Amino acid sequence: MRQRRLKNEINVVPYIDVMLVLLVIFMVTAPMMSTANIDLPSVGKAPVAPVAPLEVAIKADQSLLLIDRAGNAREIRVDRSELKKLVLAAQAKNPDQPVLIAGDKNVKYEAVLSVMDDLQRAQVKRVGLLVQTTGK
Repeated sequence: MRQRRLKNEINVVPYIDVMLVLLVIFMVTAPMMSTANIDLPSVGKAPVAPVAPLEVAIKADQSLLLIDRAGNAREIRVDRSELKKLVLAAQAKNPDQPVLIAGDKNVKYEAVLSVMDDLQRAQVKRVGLLVQTTGK
């Protein structure tokens, strides 16, 4: 008579069937679940309006113009040493006012970086680059 050998394999087919049924249940019920609405508390203080930036325009001949968009937006022709002093004076009055550098597209990138470096060395806060969007 032959001896029977025990089989030590686990039959995973029923487990796969159960997982597929659960997956279908979750896929059907997930879109039906509603998201919770949170009622946020209100505060008495109104939000602060964003501060209009100081704009440093670098023309094609590498001359500098300073435009204060928060004030009367008039253009002031300045050199580099005056630029630092005027920007630091404006930020002393309003420390949150950003400084944007707008370089003409014919100006070398090195000139734009040089102005940015001068402003950062003078400890001017929030210096950035101004770009024009293509409108696509």
